[in-house]
Amino acid sequence: MKKLVSLVLALIMALSLASFVSAENEEITLKVMLPDFNSDKDWVTLEDGNPVLQHIYEATGVKLDIQWVADSAYGEMTSLTVADPANMPEVMVMQGVRDAIMISTARAGAFWDLTDYIYDAEEYPNLAAGSKSTYDNIAIDGRLYGVYRSRAYARAGIYYRSDYAEEAGITEVPTNVEEFKELCFALAALDPDMYVINMCKYVAGTIGITTVMMGAPYQYGVDEDGTIYPAFEDPAFQEGLDFLRELYEAGGIDPNFMTIESGSWNDAERSTPPKAIMRLDCLDNGYRYQEWLETNMGADPENPIVALVTALPNDEGDIQIWPQNIGASGEVCVCKTVSEEKLPAVLKFLDWCSSEDGTTTLNCGVEGCTYWIHSDGYRYTYPEGEDANKDQYTLYTNTVLHSLNQLGMNVHGDLSPKAASTILRNWYNNNLIENAQYVISNPCYTLDSETNVLMGATINQTVEDAQVQYIAGKIDLDGLKAVYADWHTQGGDKILAEYQEAYDAIH
Repeated sequence: MKKLVSLVLALIMALSLASFVSAENEEITLKVMLPDFNSDKDWVTLEDGNPVLQHIYEATGVKLDIQWVADSAYGEMTSLTVADPANMPEVMVMQGVRDAIMISTARAGAFWDLTDYIYDAEEYPNLAAGSKSTYDNIAIDGRLYGVYRSRAYARAGIYYRSDYAEEAGITEVPTNVEEFKELCFALAALDPDMYVINMCKYVAGTIGITTVMMGAPYQYGVDEDGTIYPAFEDPAFQEGLDFLRELYEAGGIDPNFMTIESGSWNDAERSTPPKAIMRLDCLDNGYRYQEWLETNMGADPENPIVALVTALPNDEGDIQIWPQNIGASGEVCVCKTVSEEKLPAVLKFLDWCSSEDGTTTLNCGVEGCTYWIHSDGYRYTYPEGEDANKDQYTLYTNTVLHSLNQLGMNVHGDLSPKAASTILRNWYNNNLIENAQYVISNPCYTLDSETNVLMGATINQTVEDAQVQYIAGKIDLDGLKAVYADWHTQGGDKILAEYQEAYDAIH
């Protein structure tokens, strides 16, 4: 492995024939805080010869000083960080574009108002090329305090191992919610040492996909009289929780799922034999799982054994898809620890990050080092002819590229060289377009509630914790309803009233 690293470093240094730092690029060091999805891997710094960071420096004049925070702890670290504005990083990812902590921090003046800069197409053409509607979705009081991180809208769904489903006697992909339930319980009975749904600490996706698929609203609903109510009080939401609880009781969910970090979420799938064979998550993880099986288990790319499922009609015949995002997954904010004099240089860097070179660098790294273009014209993470050794290159990529894509905004698309097309990638890309019509939204998303800003995150977390306890059989339905009642008295009723007032003013 060390020999490989040395060879690749030598290669990239040989390719660096000239500095790309132009006279107009101020040479700066930028302190950045990012979520880390490779916290179990070592990180190669610029000083240690990281070729990706070296390319960024040569292209922009920016030396990145990155504070990596494990994704599972990022929310907690965000709270601690914004509580001390004088010691905030200069640039940081905020994962919730309109959650309470983002709104309160922006209103407190800890982030730069970027509105006038973002829409300056002459100075920042890449940022200005972003989606106006998505920028509107992340606006706070009509102002922009960050650049959104673009994400495909209809990504959420289900993927599972069809070869194990066949062992359980189910050969067809589910066509409705009831068939999906039947599949889950059939798989739960297949092997006592194998779980069905792969879950981890990040439970919002699993619970959200399940409950919305069964007919519940997303976060808040509006009844036929125009009254706003919390999604967890919808009967379909409870149906979803009951299903997960029943599957848990049947041995279909790892009882230790709340100890599994999101950075280790793949482990239960990518083992031999797998410890879990289904996941409710972003479907692009499904096609990557199939590709992992092809690389590591010899799976046939012409006959995928990972099935992708979405757009399932519920008992009422309706199709609903959980909105994994609102066209964005968080945003990149510039903190007031950046001086007004330094701000244009920082924004020039963020603009470069959404250029073709920037997008490619953050998502893929450097050609000839962390990716290669083969004779078929597609991008690969290993040199042509190195199929047998591809895992070595992937390991190197994880330490050098790490989770730099978390800084990527891609506001006008992923401009990286295209990876080789596969059956599942084509299916996924086609369904992103077709399924957009079924994605539901939170009717309160762009409405203001001061109480939600002050305490929404806290009381909503209490509700989610209780839902996890309910799924795991730690509390019964009465205990769950008691937590819901507390939510109302501890601020929920005020949130509902404030949202209702804002909603009625519009409608």
